[in-house]
Amino acid sequence: MKEFWIYTALRAGLFLGAFCVVGGVWLLLADSVDLLWVIVIAFLVSGVASYVLLERQRAAFAVKVERRAGRISEKYEEMRAREDADDD
Repeated sequence: MKEFWIYTALRAGLFLGAFCVVGGVWLLLADSVDLLWVIVIAFLVSGVASYVLLERQRAAFAVKVERRAGRISEKYEEMRAREDADDD
């Protein structure tokens, strides 16, 4: 689960950074800040940035999930085979 928390923390950091940059630019260009639009734009910017910048962390997390799913599937098949053998 370490990979999940690292990826999540980096995504949150990217969002906060994008929020600060977008809010700062908005404040420089306008008298008031429309918080909803700043959040929406920051969400979009951080999403694109995370897709590009966090590929390695996302791949590590996917490998971990795939391995775990494989182990669970193997255990399920093993239990099912044992159950079938008991029925004979």
